[in-house]
Formats: sequence, C-alpha cells, structure tokens
Amino acid sequence: MAPEATEQRNVSLVGYTDLNDKPGFKIAIDEVGGRWYVYLGSMWHRGWSIVDVTDPTDPETVRFVEGPDNTTTKQIQVADGKMITGLERPSTADPERGEATDWNEPYEAGASIWDLEADPTDPELLGQYETGGRGTHRNFYNGGDYVFMCASPEGFEPTIDDRSTKPVKNFHLRIVDISDPSDPTEVSTYMYPGQEPDEDTPQGDLYNRYFHGPAYAMDDRAYLSYGRVGMIALDISDIENPTQLYEVGFGNALGGYNGVHSFIPIPGTDLAAVNSEAILEGRPRDHENGDPLGYTFLVDVSEEIDPGFENVTHHGPRVIGSMPVPTPSDNVEYDDYFDKPGRFGPHNQHHPRGEDTRFHSDEYLVMAYFNAGIRVFDISNPTAPFEAGHYVPEPPEHRYGPRPRNELGTQVEDVAVDSRGYIYCTDPNRGLFVLESDLF
Repeated sequence: MAPEATEQRNVSLVGYTDLNDKPGFKIAIDEVGGRWYVYLGSMWHRGWSIVDVTDPTDPETVRFVEGPDNTTTKQIQVADGKMITGLERPSTADPERGEATDWNEPYEAGASIWDLEADPTDPELLGQYETGGRGTHRNFYNGGDYVFMCASPEGFEPTIDDRSTKPVKNFHLRIVDISDPSDPTEVSTYMYPGQEPDEDTPQGDLYNRYFHGPAYAMDDRAYLSYGRVGMIALDISDIENPTQLYEVGFGNALGGYNGVHSFIPIPGTDLAAVNSEAILEGRPRDHENGDPLGYTFLVDVSEEIDPGFENVTHHGPRVIGSMPVPTPSDNVEYDDYFDKPGRFGPHNQHHPRGEDTRFHSDEYLVMAYFNAGIRVFDISNPTAPFEAGHYVPEPPEHRYGPRPRNELGTQVEDVAVDSRGYIYCTDPNRGLFVLESDLF
C-alpha cells in the first residue's frame, strides 16, 4: 500500500513500489525503445533494483541484481547503454537494526561496468575497476569513454589498521577510461594537497581534505564537491592532466562535517547550486548532537578564478542566493523539522547531467531534504529564491537499517526527475516514490 502524505503542496504521489522489501538509495534513469526504467542502488541490501516506470502509476520491479557479499552497493550511474555500480568497503552495523557487515571480512572495492544494450532489464557484467581500500563512492558517468570516480584506494587509509581511530575518508578523483570495459584503465588523478599517503598531514587535517563527489563533468569542466575544502572546478580539456581553476570554501560554521555535498551547474546559466549534507540528528544549538545550519546556495561561477576582494571589488565565484529553510505546514503537530525523528537538512539534488532522459530547468531546483521530504524551489529570480512545492510522506513502519540512528522516521535520501516531469525519490526504509508536480 502506498504511504500517505503528511504534507504536500504542488507535488503529489503518482505511484509507489516497495521494491520487494529491498529499499533503494541512489537513482539512475534510462529510456529504451519507449520504455522507461529506474535503476537503484541499495542501502542495506547487496545489489541493485531495476524498475519499469513506463506507466508511472504502476511501477514494476523487474529484477534485483545480486551484489557481492559484505559490500556496500548504494551508488549507481546509467548512461550510453552502460551501468556503473560503485563497490565500497562495508561499515559495521548493529544486526538488530539492519544487515550486519564487517570490514575485517572479504569485500569488493571499486566499480563494476555492466552492459545494458542487449537487455536493459538484465545487465551483463563486462568488467571491474578494482581499487581496494574503501572503494568508490559518488561516481559520475553520463556516457562516453570516461568515468569520473570518487575513489579511496588501498594505501589511502592511514588509520585502517587502528581500530581505536575512525578511518579517514581519503577519497579523491580518478578518471577511468572504460572504452574497453573488460580492462578499465586510470588515465589521470586529482587530489587536494595533503592527501598523498606519504605526506606528513595530521589526521585531523585529512578530514578537511577529502572528495565527497561527484565530479560533475560537463564539456571541458568538472565540478567537484570537495567536503570541507569546499567546491572545486577543474579544467579537463586535457583529460590526462586536469588542472584546478578555483576553489570556494564556506568555512566551519555552516553545515555538517561532510562540508560541500553537491556542486551542480544549472542548465543554460552561469550559476551552480551548492549544498551541504545534514549529518547529525540534533538541533543546531545542540553542540554535541547537532550540525551547524545546513545550506543550499546559488553561486555565480562566471569568473573562473579563486574568489577574493581587490580593495572593495569582488572577483571570482560569489554566492548570490540562498534557499530558505523549509518550514512545516500549519496542519502538522511539529513546529519545525528538528522536532521530527531523523536528520533534517539538504542532501541530494536532482542532477540534469546533460541527458535527454532527464529534466533540465533554470527555473526549479528539486532536492531531497531528509525528514522534510522533497522540496521544490523556484530559482527563476536567483537572488530571491523561494519554496514553491513540497511532498513529505508519512513515517515508515519497518526498519531495514541503522539509520536514522534514533527513532524511526522519514528520511528521503535521493531524488531524480525524468524528462516527462516525473519525480523519483527514495527512503532507505521505504520503497520508490513516483511523484508529479503542478509546477512543471
């Protein structure tokens, strides 16, 4: 049975599937021969779901592709007849609150490359890029020969053998040529100074120097969400020698410790939408259990130099707009979303990716906001954006995994919009929601 909405405005439910009790996480979209498919990574299960959404009112799970044991399989990209699935080192979970994994046991790390041309519902494994270490996280692929991987290979884990210390997320960019999918080959690497294992960098500083991903690659530019370093743009016109154009940091008094989560250019403009990720579940004034306020900014990136002032004149990228903090409807019992279980704040944006199957807009920004559900912002006037619609589903009734850490509640994690205008979103303790909006 489809969940009810606790709040909605200009966004409504079209269809729902429980994914056969295998909740999805990251979302990819494709259209083949007039049929539409959603591909999903899994947060708590080892593998990937394929859902036929040709009829959005009746989404049908047509296959679950089993993944490797004891391996995190939550990341997925689909384009150009290929499926790229991230393979990550597992994290230990409480077996009473979800499937237990253990990084002391064998696991796979890197990314798998699959063929979808023969049958978009039955992927054929073509090859695997092996990294060891933590593997890959938020990769980027929108067709062609190159996958832009967010990788933390073997040798980049300075605390992996010290179980008393939390391992550092030492991810960086690796550009991998998959023109021969059976033999994927690294062609270049970008990492921020201090990330090399042999550099004498204090462990605390390493937390400030990791790539969260993706490297959103369009034309000869790649836009990197680089954690607490901030947002970084690269010139990739020479794919073997990516060079940094600029970096923009937002300090340590905003957002969670993951820093910049997404840095996505807005189609047809010289603007980008940049957001943090809510991590902790407490209020901002709770210094032990809450993050500083999360943010979603519109940034003018027309000047590709490091930002700064010359006397009173500013040069380089600049913040020109900020999304308002979502607030609940009048008909609910909570005064703000910090009153609800789970995390509140920005997470994933819809990624246009330059693909014909995806929604492109310079008027609307569609985002997943954890316990505040889906939020649609009107950015047609980028200096005065406002919320134009939202959809917040009722809380799930069954826990599949350890998040939220405390009381079970709604946690909308990812969102993608197809070119027909249908909005897809996931909750790791729910299935796949198909929504539509009166706005577009």
